[in-house]
Amino acid sequence: MTALGKLLRTTAFKLTLVYLTVFALFAVFLLGYFAWNTRRLITEQITQTVDAEITGLAEQYRQGGIRRLVFVVDARSRRPGSSLYLVTTRAGEGLAGNVGSLSTGILETSGWTETAYRRLDDPDGAEHHALIRVFQLPAGFRLLVGRDLEERERLHDIVIAAGRWSLAVVIVLGVAGGFFVTRRVLKRVDAMTETTRQIMDGDLTGRLPVAGTGDELDRLATNLNAMLERIEALMHGLKEVSDNIAHDLKTPLTRLRNRCEEALRLAEDESQYRAALESTIEESEALIRTFNALLMIARAESGQARDGMTEFDAAEIARGVGELYEPLADEKGIHLKVEAPAAAPVHGNRELVSQALANLVDNAIKYGATGGPPLNGAAAEILVTAAGEGDRILLAVADSGRGIPAADRGRAVERFVRLEQSRSLPGSGLGLSLASAVARLHGGELKLEDNHPGLKTVILLPRSGSAPPTA
Repeated sequence: MTALGKLLRTTAFKLTLVYLTVFALFAVFLLGYFAWNTRRLITEQITQTVDAEITGLAEQYRQGGIRRLVFVVDARSRRPGSSLYLVTTRAGEGLAGNVGSLSTGILETSGWTETAYRRLDDPDGAEHHALIRVFQLPAGFRLLVGRDLEERERLHDIVIAAGRWSLAVVIVLGVAGGFFVTRRVLKRVDAMTETTRQIMDGDLTGRLPVAGTGDELDRLATNLNAMLERIEALMHGLKEVSDNIAHDLKTPLTRLRNRCEEALRLAEDESQYRAALESTIEESEALIRTFNALLMIARAESGQARDGMTEFDAAEIARGVGELYEPLADEKGIHLKVEAPAAAPVHGNRELVSQALANLVDNAIKYGATGGPPLNGAAAEILVTAAGEGDRILLAVADSGRGIPAADRGRAVERFVRLEQSRSLPGSGLGLSLASAVARLHGGELKLEDNHPGLKTVILLPRSGSAPPTA
């Protein structure tokens, strides 16, 4: 397709033609109305002038008879630029005036008439047009008074010519402006199209250009760029998950295989085979939990879990999770305390929020007290709270362990990331990732804060009835 053809097919150029057509029709209507109104106004002025002259001449006839009327008409008809005058007998013979000839039957008509005529004082004998009125006098005499319509027609022609030129200028400028605007719009659209082709070719770092004008194309580009950033982050996360699964799950699978081979080679009785099977089952359950966590993260990040959202009390969830993990905390010598005195209404997926909070409590039990001596001489403690703060609900888990350095908190929420101080402990590195994904699903966020000492993890969720989640 040629550049001109591509330009003519654009929506912007078609809209320009539509607006130009509407504007041109409006201009034609306006000029036509102006020409008609001007013609009507001139005609009214002519009729008023002629009526006044007929009234005056009729008065002259009443005062001095036909002689005085002929004298006055003869005098007036000799003036330059005078009106049309003609006084005739009953038989139609001219007595005075400046009209040489008229159309047939004009003198027998009454009222206003437009007719062709020739002037006596015109050496060329050219035909003109006039608006006349014939007035019947006593004794059968007739008085004709009229005005030439040349000025009216000249003004009408001027208006029509000006209208034609104006319309032509409007069309030319409109088409030129349409080409100019369309080329600018097409240039931006082509830039967007080129960027989308790069993205389709695999370059997810491409972004649509933003002109900074704040128009609809800028708003569209901004929203699409935000979508592309989200897609890039998801694809990057997918790549990381694939790499992490390939690296981090390879070790337990290899260990599982080696145990089975070792049992086949070295086991001598049923008890040894049973021990090998039990360790295999335990390792398999750990792998299943890892895959279940990955599936839950995928559900949360894809938004599929929104279908099961209901109204529930986050404070009740906090109390339930506390009761569930209290025996495990007591076994490790950790004091687990829950503070959820008031209702904390949330609209979301109860199962995912419960699992996210359980992951935080499980992490606090595992990493908040590693079995060594109490920090700062105080016994290890975990505090689970559920409270409202404005239009948000806060679910927090605070421990008194070693915490996470501020520099590592951004990495800690990534999948399969395990910091140096926790590598010797069991786990998959997905607990914080799941909690972060669940928070984003509900339009909230996960925060990691210093508890002085220890770590405080906070899930912020919109309070039920506030703005719906957008992520």
